[in-house]
Amino acid sequence: MNVPELKVRHQRPFSLRDRLIGYMYLVRLHRPIGIFLLMWPALWALWLAGDGQPPWLVVVIFVLGVVLMRSAGCAINDYADRDFDGHVARTNRRPLATGDVTPGEAIGVFVGLSLMSFGLVLQLNWQTIALSIVALLLTFVYPFMKRFTHVPQLFLGAAFGWAIPMAFTAVTGTIPVYAWVLFVATLIWALIYDTQYAMVDREDDLKIGVKSTAILFGRWDRHVIGLLQLLMLALLFWVGQQAGRGPVYVSSLLVAAGFSIYQQKLTWNREPAACFQAFLNNNFFGMVVFVGLVLDYALIG
Repeated sequence: MNVPELKVRHQRPFSLRDRLIGYMYLVRLHRPIGIFLLMWPALWALWLAGDGQPPWLVVVIFVLGVVLMRSAGCAINDYADRDFDGHVARTNRRPLATGDVTPGEAIGVFVGLSLMSFGLVLQLNWQTIALSIVALLLTFVYPFMKRFTHVPQLFLGAAFGWAIPMAFTAVTGTIPVYAWVLFVATLIWALIYDTQYAMVDREDDLKIGVKSTAILFGRWDRHVIGLLQLLMLALLFWVGQQAGRGPVYVSSLLVAAGFSIYQQKLTWNREPAACFQAFLNNNFFGMVVFVGLVLDYALIG
C-alpha cells in the first residue's frame, strides 16, 4: 500500500486527508506483517479443524477478524506507548508521537475496530463468542505488560494464538488436545519473532526502562531463540502426527527449519537492521507451514 509519508508536526492536522493518513499509520496498514503473523496460526487451525475443508464463511470471518483485531491492537499499543515512542528511533514518527492522532482518538479507533470484529464473531456459535471476550482482553492487556515484565511476548503470543481455540470451536465446537499444543507452539513463535523485533530496540529500551525478552536474554538471545525454534518445530511435527498429516506437511516443516537457520544467520551480529529482517522473515515461516497443510490435505487427504 502506498501511503504518503507521515510528517512530524507540532499541531493537529485539520484536513480529512491528513487525519485519515494518521489513522492508517496508527493501525499499521502500511506494514501488514502483523496481520500475517496473526493470520497464519488462525489458518493453520482452520485447516486442521476442518480436515482440509473448513467452511468458507468461517474462513472469511476469521481473516476479516484478524485484520480488524490486529489494527485494534496497534491502536491500543500506541496509546500505551505514547510516552515512550518519541524517544525510540524506530517509533518516533508514529502518529501519537508526532501529534497527528490524539490519545482519545486512538482509544476510539480501538473500541470501534473491536466492536466491528465482535460483530463478525456474533455470526458464529456461542463457544466462539465466549472465547472472543478473552481475545479482546488479551489484546488490551498486552501493550501494558512491557512495563511490568520482561516477557510481554507471552501475552502477545497468547493474544495471537487465541485464534486457534476459537477456530476449533467455530468449526467443530470442541478443542482437542493437539489444538492446545498448537496454541503453545504459536506462543513460542511469538517469543521467537518478538525477541528478534525487540533486539532492534534494545539500546533505546534500556535507556527508557522498557522491558523485553531481548534485554532478559542478553548475550544468550540467539541461543535461546535457537532452542525455541527447535521446540516449536518439534511441536508442529507432533501436531501434524496427531492430525494424521503426511510427508508433504513434514517437508514444509523442513523448509520452515531452513528459514529458522536463515534467521539465526541474520541475527548473528545483532545488527538492528538485520534483526528486523529476521523478524520479517517469520512471515515466510508461517506461510510455508500453511501451504504444507493445504497441499498435504489436497494431495493425501
